[in-house]
Amino acid sequence: MRDLLFLAHRAPFPPDRGDKIRSYHILRHLMRDWRVHLCAFAEQDSEAVVPPELAGGLASHQLIRRTKKMPLAAAQALATGKPISLTAFANPAMAAAVDAVRARHSVAATYIFSGQMAQYRTDEPTVMDMVDVDSAKFASLAQTSGMLMRTVYTREARLLGAYERQVAASVAATLFVSEAEADLFRGTGGRGRIVAVENGIDAARYDPGTVEPVAGDGPLIVFTGQMDYRPNIDAVTRFAQHILPLVHKARPDARFAIVGRAPGPAVRRLASDCVIVTGEVADTRTWLARAAVCVAPLDLARGIQNKLLEAMAMARPVVASVAAAHGIDHDGTIAVAGNDRDFAARVIAALNGPPANPAARARVLARYDWTARLAPLDLLLKDIAS
Repeated sequence: MRDLLFLAHRAPFPPDRGDKIRSYHILRHLMRDWRVHLCAFAEQDSEAVVPPELAGGLASHQLIRRTKKMPLAAAQALATGKPISLTAFANPAMAAAVDAVRARHSVAATYIFSGQMAQYRTDEPTVMDMVDVDSAKFASLAQTSGMLMRTVYTREARLLGAYERQVAASVAATLFVSEAEADLFRGTGGRGRIVAVENGIDAARYDPGTVEPVAGDGPLIVFTGQMDYRPNIDAVTRFAQHILPLVHKARPDARFAIVGRAPGPAVRRLASDCVIVTGEVADTRTWLARAAVCVAPLDLARGIQNKLLEAMAMARPVVASVAAAHGIDHDGTIAVAGNDRDFAARVIAALNGPPANPAARARVLARYDWTARLAPLDLLLKDIAS
């Protein structure tokens, strides 16, 4: 087995949010055929300890605590002319950890997860997993922000976009989570070997027959996600303030549950008799199992939304915005809605329809198994490392 350096902007465990789910499964997959050396940032105590299922298989690991605050990162970015996304993850301890792996081992290939970590690349064969086109995300945020943040986001989109294109031209291959994201990057002028490697789902874990729902009465509409993330905040605010009142005209008994860690004041203020804000929960599957319908009213969404794959695997009825559903090959097993009125109508139809959606689970089993999704990665790494 040859040595592979795996760099991640966030420790790939526990796999409890979109980016970490992808990095966790890719890391486990690579450990089958490579001696993997992990260097990653840890932001929470739960990320500072390697779980048992990974600890025995990793050749080495370095988890560096990331404590740099955003105001400092922004100041450094302004002083150097760099994107904030890069200065936020510039860390001497990480650079030293990466250099140490390269000094001690003959690294045959490097896998970089997320563009923020590309600053630690050297000249060995490298796969750059951008996941999404982050610069496009900032460009979208600029369109809906006030004057100050519009300026910040516009600058970030411009500088980060140029950096993304530079990186893609200098590595062996650049990955995106969907063909739509890959095409978007090509459309910005991105060049090089650009490949889509889609997300998958652990369908055995998300098996509705093995999960006990949380207790409660009445129909529940569920949204899951990291609740300090701007697109998720905007999505639940839109649903609670504009879509739920329309749903209540037909189904006044329905309640909306916002399930996810780190809800800020804007999200907590949504709590009411008909809106539940859970904060962090031990297992989101119990809330998915309880859901009469899962919703994803995202106006800004990049790549493949894991929250939708999880709800589909749990055989739940799903209503998603066009942006959220884009990139998922759902074959009509979820409802896709446009404006608020359309979204409410589809939620009402789901509440009044069958309690389960077995076709969605069948679609996940057929299309989104992790082993099948990551098979192209094996051929890609074999090719570039040879």
